[in-house]
Amino acid sequence: MSKLSELLKKVYSHNPVRVEDLGYLLSLSKEEDLREIFAFADSVRRQFAGEGILVRGIIEFSNFCRNSCFYCGLNKSNKTLSRYRLSREEIMYSLSKLSGCGIKTVVLQSGEDDSLDPYWLKDIIAQIKSLFDIAVTLSVGERERYEYKLWRDAGADRYLLKIETTNSRLYKSLHPGMSFGNRLRCLQDLKELGYQVGSGNIIGLRGQSLKDIAEDIIFFQAGEFDMLGIGPFIPHAKTELGNEPSAQAALTLKALALTRIVTKDTHLPATTALGSLGQDFRPQGLSAGANVLMPNFTPQQYRRLYEIYPGKRCIDEPMGSCSISAIGVARRKKSTKSGCSTSSR
Repeated sequence: MSKLSELLKKVYSHNPVRVEDLGYLLSLSKEEDLREIFAFADSVRRQFAGEGILVRGIIEFSNFCRNSCFYCGLNKSNKTLSRYRLSREEIMYSLSKLSGCGIKTVVLQSGEDDSLDPYWLKDIIAQIKSLFDIAVTLSVGERERYEYKLWRDAGADRYLLKIETTNSRLYKSLHPGMSFGNRLRCLQDLKELGYQVGSGNIIGLRGQSLKDIAEDIIFFQAGEFDMLGIGPFIPHAKTELGNEPSAQAALTLKALALTRIVTKDTHLPATTALGSLGQDFRPQGLSAGANVLMPNFTPQQYRRLYEIYPGKRCIDEPMGSCSISAIGVARRKKSTKSGCSTSSR
């Protein structure tokens, strides 16, 4: 057995895992080493998450945001971005298309919109649960506990809130006016209220070290999250980090694979951002531990305006069509239950 195989088995079996071991694995760059890491992660995925790909449809219902995050094109300082909010009717129309594809989870996502009426969203959730046999995932950022409870009581099942980075100093440097402690408070509130909670990080941020990424993965292990989004940094010209380089696909894939090995049964998407790094790396993600795809069901006239980063994939395709055959993942296509068009028209 090679030293790398021994180390991968050690990382797989230890809780908590050692930061030094993860840092070393993240530093490896030889093709044969990467193949071994990805193959090990894929075997863990098969053991704990099965062969199927979960398809979760996303509706981006508002691009208003109160924050000034240095990496996000939705930041409130971006005055060139046309802002929008979907109406109830537009959301329900998108839901009908999503449900018609056989998809069983909707992700309702927005910027941190100060004008979001929590009771309006409560009514949307209740209407969805009354009309569709579907799980509701929310991703609307940091809110008060009573709002989280209101939505949970209305039937919301899951909540996605990425930590972005667990290095509190790095977090502070990238999120002016925000609090790392409040981010943790929100995650704790969500767990206590009975949500299935998702989190995640961004790979390739300015000032981020391999040790930071390793500590993120240890945080994910300790948090026992239901879902984790491991996405690459892609610079947006209208942000403070607009002149920084994009993340390396290989590092993002290594972080994804090691997260699978450490967390085992957590659902891991091959993110749209991973598909937008010049070429589409989602097939590699699905071979390195990922087991979720998230086709976009935002009405097409608004989709381009939800520009967290430029060059976003799946902007011009019809609702739900950016799915498995569109990215050439024929190997596991048969196990997908989406029912959507799989063309890349």
